[in-house]
Amino acid sequence: MAKSLLVISRQAPWSGPSAREALDIVLAGGAFDLPIGLLLLDDGVFQLAPHQDAKAVQQKDLSANLQALGLFGIDDVFACSHSLAARGLVHSTLAQPLDSAAITQLIDRYDQVITL
Repeated sequence: MAKSLLVISRQAPWSGPSAREALDIVLAGGAFDLPIGLLLLDDGVFQLAPHQDAKAVQQKDLSANLQALGLFGIDDVFACSHSLAARGLVHSTLAQPLDSAAITQLIDRYDQVITL
């Protein structure tokens, strides 16, 4: 049986390659039917912000990748509710908001955790 994997993305989509790499790992795991989840923490919640202009910072837009997660069978997408509120973002339909206690329980559910 495959071990479950939680990918924690803490970087904004325009701060470097980490956000893209996190999504690539999740999409690859979904393509191989691995039990995988994505948790957006800290500046990682900026990936959920609407109307981003990725070209302005010479980055590739990640919103299409986020929208494709469901097509790859990835339904476990979460966002830290405190991180969302601290950055003035509203809850997104793409990610389930979790408080600190729920995040601790979520991390405990997975066999392996990668933080980018």
